[in-house]
Amino acid sequence: MQPSFITLTANRRIAYHLTEGASPTVVFMGGFRSDMTGTKALALEAFCRVRGQRFLRFDYTGHGQSSGDFMQGSIGAWKRDAVDMLDQIVKGPCILIGSSMGGWLMLLAALERKDQVRGLVGIASAPDFTQSMIEHELKENQKREIAENGVTYVPDCYGDKPFPITRTLIEDGRNHLLLGKPIALNVPVRLIHGTKDNDVPWQVSQKLLESLTSPDVKLTLIKDAGHRLSEPPQLEILCGYVEELLSSAPNGIMTMPSQ
Repeated sequence: MQPSFITLTANRRIAYHLTEGASPTVVFMGGFRSDMTGTKALALEAFCRVRGQRFLRFDYTGHGQSSGDFMQGSIGAWKRDAVDMLDQIVKGPCILIGSSMGGWLMLLAALERKDQVRGLVGIASAPDFTQSMIEHELKENQKREIAENGVTYVPDCYGDKPFPITRTLIEDGRNHLLLGKPIALNVPVRLIHGTKDNDVPWQVSQKLLESLTSPDVKLTLIKDAGHRLSEPPQLEILCGYVEELLSSAPNGIMTMPSQ
Protein backbone atom coordinates (compact mmCIF):
# COMPACT_ATOMS: atom_id res chain seq x y z
CA MET A 1 0.00 0.00 0.00
CA GLN A 2 1.37 3.41 -0.96
CA PRO A 3 1.62 5.98 1.83
CA SER A 4 -0.20 9.26 2.07
CA PHE A 5 1.79 12.48 2.22
CA ILE A 6 1.38 15.79 4.00
CA THR A 7 3.46 18.89 3.32
CA LEU A 8 4.38 20.78 6.46
CA THR A 9 6.24 24.04 6.99
CA ALA A 10 9.70 24.36 5.45
CA ASN A 11 8.52 22.10 2.59
CA ARG A 12 8.75 18.95 4.68
CA ARG A 13 6.88 16.17 2.89
CA ILE A 14 6.00 13.53 5.46
CA ALA A 15 4.95 10.03 4.43
CA TYR A 16 2.40 8.30 6.64
CA HIS A 17 -0.22 5.59 6.92
CA LEU A 18 -3.43 6.32 8.83
CA THR A 19 -5.90 3.60 9.79
CA GLU A 20 -9.24 5.10 10.76
CA GLY A 21 -11.06 3.89 13.85
CA ALA A 22 -11.95 4.77 17.39
CA SER A 23 -10.26 7.48 19.43
CA PRO A 24 -7.68 7.91 20.93
CA THR A 25 -5.26 7.49 18.06
CA VAL A 26 -2.36 5.12 18.63
CA VAL A 27 0.78 6.74 17.19
CA PHE A 28 3.98 4.81 16.48
CA MET A 29 7.33 6.62 16.44
CA GLY A 30 10.25 4.67 15.05
CA GLY A 31 13.94 4.71 15.88
CA PHE A 32 17.13 6.27 14.54
CA ARG A 33 17.54 5.40 10.83
CA SER A 34 14.38 3.25 10.97
CA ASP A 35 11.18 3.74 9.02
CA MET A 36 7.47 3.05 9.43
CA THR A 37 7.58 -0.36 7.68
CA GLY A 38 9.22 -2.24 10.56
CA THR A 39 7.83 -5.27 12.35
CA LYS A 40 6.63 -3.40 15.43
CA ALA A 41 4.83 -0.71 13.44
CA LEU A 42 3.03 -3.26 11.29
CA ALA A 43 2.15 -5.46 14.27
CA LEU A 44 0.62 -2.48 16.05
CA GLU A 45 -1.27 -1.51 12.91
CA ALA A 46 -2.73 -5.01 12.63
CA PHE A 47 -3.64 -4.98 16.33
CA CYS A 48 -5.40 -1.63 15.99
CA ARG A 49 -7.22 -2.66 12.83
CA VAL A 50 -8.66 -5.73 14.55
CA ARG A 51 -9.61 -3.64 17.57
CA GLY A 52 -11.15 -0.90 15.44
CA GLN A 53 -8.65 1.64 16.75
CA ARG A 54 -7.31 4.67 14.93
CA PHE A 55 -3.58 4.23 14.20
CA LEU A 56 -0.85 6.39 12.70
CA ARG A 57 2.68 5.52 11.60
CA PHE A 58 4.97 7.92 9.75
CA ASP A 59 8.52 8.59 8.62
CA TYR A 60 10.55 11.47 10.04
CA THR A 61 12.29 13.79 7.58
CA GLY A 62 15.34 12.09 6.13
CA HIS A 63 13.87 8.67 6.90
CA GLY A 64 11.94 6.20 4.76
CA GLN A 65 9.75 7.84 2.15
CA SER A 66 9.64 11.32 3.66
CA SER A 67 11.60 14.20 2.15
CA GLY A 68 14.84 15.57 3.49
CA ASP A 69 18.47 14.63 3.98
CA PHE A 70 19.20 12.38 6.95
CA MET A 71 22.51 14.18 7.53
CA GLN A 72 20.61 17.43 8.11
CA GLY A 73 18.42 15.82 10.76
CA SER A 74 18.43 16.36 14.51
CA ILE A 75 16.40 15.50 17.59
CA GLY A 76 14.74 18.91 17.46
CA ALA A 77 13.83 18.53 13.79
CA TRP A 78 12.38 15.05 14.27
CA LYS A 79 10.50 16.21 17.36
CA ARG A 80 8.98 18.96 15.21
CA ASP A 81 7.87 16.31 12.71
CA ALA A 82 6.19 14.35 15.50
CA VAL A 83 4.44 17.35 17.06
CA ASP A 84 3.24 18.56 13.66
CA MET A 85 1.76 15.13 12.92
CA LEU A 86 -0.10 15.27 16.24
CA ASP A 87 -1.44 18.68 15.26
CA GLN A 88 -2.22 18.04 11.60
CA ILE A 89 -3.23 14.37 11.44
CA VAL A 90 -4.11 13.15 14.95
CA LYS A 91 -6.02 16.30 16.04
CA GLY A 92 -7.19 14.79 19.30
CA PRO A 93 -6.42 12.32 22.10
CA CYS A 94 -3.60 9.86 21.47
CA ILE A 95 -1.41 7.17 22.94
CA LEU A 96 2.21 7.40 21.84
CA ILE A 97 4.41 4.37 21.21
CA GLY A 98 8.12 5.07 20.84
CA SER A 99 10.86 2.64 19.82
CA SER A 100 14.48 3.43 20.73
CA MET A 101 15.03 7.05 19.60
CA GLY A 102 11.27 7.17 19.17
CA GLY A 103 11.02 6.73 22.93
CA TRP A 104 12.89 10.02 23.33
CA LEU A 105 10.79 11.76 20.70
CA MET A 106 7.50 10.55 22.22
CA LEU A 107 8.51 12.10 25.55
CA LEU A 108 9.46 15.40 23.92
CA ALA A 109 6.22 15.45 21.92
CA ALA A 110 4.16 14.55 24.99
CA LEU A 111 5.72 17.41 26.95
CA GLU A 112 4.61 19.81 24.21
CA ARG A 113 1.11 18.33 23.77
CA LYS A 114 0.11 17.28 27.27
CA ASP A 115 -3.54 17.98 26.53
CA GLN A 116 -3.59 15.32 23.81
CA VAL A 117 -1.58 12.48 25.28
CA ARG A 118 -3.39 9.78 27.28
CA GLY A 119 -0.53 7.31 27.73
CA LEU A 120 2.96 6.28 26.60
CA VAL A 121 4.65 3.00 25.73
CA GLY A 122 8.43 2.98 25.38
CA ILE A 123 10.19 0.10 23.60
CA ALA A 124 13.91 0.03 24.44
CA SER A 125 13.61 3.77 24.92
CA ALA A 126 16.75 5.81 24.21
CA PRO A 127 16.34 9.31 25.66
CA ASP A 128 19.55 11.34 25.61
CA PHE A 129 21.32 8.76 23.41
CA THR A 130 23.19 11.40 21.40
CA GLN A 131 25.10 12.24 24.56
CA SER A 132 25.24 9.03 26.60
CA MET A 133 25.51 6.51 23.75
CA ILE A 134 27.24 8.46 20.97
CA GLU A 135 29.15 11.50 22.18
CA HIS A 136 30.69 9.74 25.17
CA GLU A 137 31.75 6.75 23.07
CA LEU A 138 33.35 8.54 20.15
CA LYS A 139 37.07 7.98 19.70
CA GLU A 140 39.43 10.93 19.62
CA ASN A 141 39.91 10.71 15.85
CA GLN A 142 36.11 10.70 15.37
CA LYS A 143 35.72 13.75 17.60
CA ARG A 144 38.42 15.46 15.55
CA GLU A 145 36.60 14.59 12.30
CA ILE A 146 33.37 16.08 13.65
CA ALA A 147 35.18 19.23 14.78
CA GLU A 148 36.92 19.65 11.42
CA ASN A 149 34.36 18.30 8.94
CA GLY A 150 31.06 18.34 10.82
CA VAL A 151 30.60 14.57 10.45
CA THR A 152 32.17 11.22 11.22
CA TYR A 153 31.13 7.72 10.21
CA VAL A 154 30.66 4.86 12.66
CA PRO A 155 30.29 1.11 12.03
CA ASP A 156 26.82 -0.38 11.93
CA CYS A 157 26.52 -3.33 14.33
CA TYR A 158 23.82 -4.82 12.10
CA GLY A 159 26.22 -5.25 9.20
CA ASP A 160 25.18 -2.33 6.99
CA LYS A 161 27.64 0.25 5.75
CA PRO A 162 28.93 2.87 8.25
CA PHE A 163 26.49 5.66 8.99
CA PRO A 164 27.03 9.37 9.69
CA ILE A 165 27.07 11.08 13.06
CA THR A 166 26.96 14.83 12.59
CA ARG A 167 27.92 17.79 14.73
CA THR A 168 24.35 19.03 14.29
CA LEU A 169 22.93 15.83 15.76
CA ILE A 170 25.17 15.95 18.82
CA GLU A 171 24.92 19.68 19.52
CA ASP A 172 21.16 19.78 19.03
CA GLY A 173 20.74 16.68 21.20
CA ARG A 174 22.22 18.59 24.14
CA ASN A 175 19.26 20.96 23.95
CA HIS A 176 16.75 18.14 24.51
CA LEU A 177 18.24 16.06 27.33
CA LEU A 178 15.68 14.65 29.77
CA LEU A 179 17.15 12.13 32.18
CA GLY A 180 18.33 12.98 35.68
CA LYS A 181 15.67 15.63 36.26
CA PRO A 182 11.87 15.42 36.65
CA ILE A 183 9.97 14.66 33.46
CA ALA A 184 6.62 16.27 34.21
CA LEU A 185 4.20 13.82 32.60
CA ASN A 186 1.35 12.39 34.64
CA VAL A 187 -0.14 9.86 32.24
CA PRO A 188 0.30 6.08 32.48
CA VAL A 189 3.65 4.94 31.07
CA ARG A 190 4.70 1.40 30.15
CA LEU A 191 8.36 0.64 29.42
CA ILE A 192 9.72 -2.53 27.83
CA HIS A 193 13.42 -3.40 27.60
CA GLY A 194 15.59 -6.44 26.94
CA THR A 195 18.29 -7.38 29.44
CA LYS A 196 20.74 -8.14 26.60
CA ASP A 197 20.20 -4.94 24.66
CA ASN A 198 23.67 -4.08 23.35
CA ASP A 199 22.54 -0.78 21.81
CA VAL A 200 20.62 0.81 24.68
CA PRO A 201 21.30 -0.61 28.16
CA TRP A 202 18.17 -1.55 30.09
CA GLN A 203 19.33 0.78 32.87
CA VAL A 204 18.27 3.69 30.62
CA SER A 205 14.64 2.63 31.03
CA GLN A 206 15.20 2.27 34.77
CA LYS A 207 16.50 5.84 34.90
CA LEU A 208 13.54 6.98 32.79
CA LEU A 209 11.13 5.32 35.23
CA GLU A 210 12.78 7.21 38.08
CA SER A 211 12.68 10.54 36.22
CA LEU A 212 9.00 10.47 35.25
CA THR A 213 6.68 12.24 37.69
CA SER A 214 3.74 10.00 36.86
CA PRO A 215 2.75 7.65 39.70
CA ASP A 216 1.73 5.02 37.13
CA VAL A 217 4.92 3.82 35.46
CA LYS A 218 5.80 0.17 34.91
CA LEU A 219 9.02 -1.30 33.53
CA THR A 220 9.05 -4.81 32.06
CA LEU A 221 12.47 -6.39 31.56
CA ILE A 222 12.57 -9.27 29.09
CA LYS A 223 15.31 -11.73 29.98
CA ASP A 224 17.96 -12.32 27.29
CA ALA A 225 16.14 -10.10 24.75
CA GLY A 226 18.09 -7.72 22.50
CA HIS A 227 17.29 -4.26 21.20
CA ARG A 228 14.73 -4.85 18.49
CA LEU A 229 12.04 -6.61 20.57
CA SER A 230 10.27 -7.80 17.42
CA GLU A 231 9.71 -11.47 18.21
CA PRO A 232 6.09 -12.69 18.61
CA PRO A 233 6.21 -13.03 22.43
CA GLN A 234 7.67 -9.53 22.70
CA LEU A 235 5.07 -8.09 20.35
CA GLU A 236 2.39 -9.75 22.48
CA ILE A 237 3.68 -7.89 25.53
CA LEU A 238 3.71 -4.65 23.56
CA CYS A 239 0.17 -5.04 22.28
CA GLY A 240 -0.97 -6.08 25.75
CA TYR A 241 0.29 -2.82 27.19
CA VAL A 242 -1.36 -0.82 24.41
CA GLU A 243 -4.63 -2.64 25.13
CA GLU A 244 -4.26 -1.84 28.84
CA LEU A 245 -3.79 1.87 28.18
CA LEU A 246 -6.60 2.02 25.65
CA SER A 247 -8.99 0.29 28.03
CA SER A 248 -8.28 2.81 30.79
CA ALA A 249 -7.86 5.98 28.70
CA PRO A 250 -10.27 8.79 29.58
CA ASN A 251 -12.25 10.95 27.20
CA GLY A 252 -14.17 8.83 24.81
CA ILE A 253 -12.18 5.69 24.16
CA MET A 254 -14.92 4.49 21.82
CA THR A 255 -15.64 7.84 20.21
CA MET A 256 -15.11 7.87 16.46
CA PRO A 257 -12.87 10.72 15.25
CA SER A 258 -14.53 13.57 13.43
CA GLN A 259 -14.19 13.55 9.66
